Amino acid sequence: MNQPTAFLKQTEQTIVTTKTGCDTDPVAVYLSGLNLNSRRTMLAALDTIAQLGLGDETATAWNVPWSQLRFQHTQAVRSALADKYAHTTANRMLSAMRGVLKAAWKLGLMTAEDYQKAASVESIQGEILPSGRALSSGELVGLLNTCEVAPLDIRDAAIFSVLYGCGLRRAELVALNIADYKMEEKELVVRGKGNKQRAVPLGHAVPAINDWLIIRGDEEGPLFWGLGNRNRGQRLTDQAVYNMLRKRAKLAGVKNLSPHDFRRTFVGDLLDAGADIATVQKMAGHASPTTTSRYDRRGQTARHQAASLLHIPYKKRTVGGE
Repeated sequence: MNQPTAFLKQTEQTIVTTKTGCDTDPVAVYLSGLNLNSRRTMLAALDTIAQLGLGDETATAWNVPWSQLRFQHTQAVRSALADKYAHTTANRMLSAMRGVLKAAWKLGLMTAEDYQKAASVESIQGEILPSGRALSSGELVGLLNTCEVAPLDIRDAAIFSVLYGCGLRRAELVALNIADYKMEEKELVVRGKGNKQRAVPLGHAVPAINDWLIIRGDEEGPLFWGLGNRNRGQRLTDQAVYNMLRKRAKLAGVKNLSPHDFRRTFVGDLLDAGADIATVQKMAGHASPTTTSRYDRRGQTARHQAASLLHIPYKKRTVGGE
């Protein structure tokens, strides 16, 4: 076939149209090794690859004969993804495809040579600015000022303090248990991506946590839980944290804010204050210092300072000469 979007047409007659058991299907085996959030993300990526490969918008990951893919097929997938998506999104999809191919090999559905060749497609190169933005100190003050003395206010203030003071991902925040708070060490034990644990100092977030624990108590369970009639004592969800932040941001007059912006601000502020990048990388739970460096604002500040050195002899103009 000449077009990348039809790279699987020649094997369409062998497509399995129903999901097989988890012990034999490479998609199911691959997904079973991921956490819940990653499963949703990577299954959606595999569905996209299936739709591109089969030229069918209704196709899913379960419709693809993954063990029959060879280098010419996966290379066509790479080409199709590169044409349609940003490199970060495309590479995430390629990672999902490689994961399924590896599962197919381990299940004995394809040879080691076929697997290695099919999975050898190169990642797509590119560079984009990180999404989101950093919070100003005034915005952080405004968000905290929306939290008064009610139990819900004290909890939300503690969440803001931990998001900024520890740079946690939203999923890491909601996964915290009270046992993860090490009071004497003034640290949180955080479970990050890949089920990797790291100890993150709380710093100036300690008073906010302690105030919340007076309300919460010391019984086992989630560090942050619901206080409503229906979710009292239950672990907060990712969406609940996002909804809370939107509500508080509206009250504070803060626009275009997401939970990840606290993490971006945490990394940027630490680097601005002189913390070395290796230390910040460990605190943020980044696998590579390259990821941490994407949040470094110092280069941007230097660029703005350099641009201001150039004088443009422009005089203000008005329409019609008025």
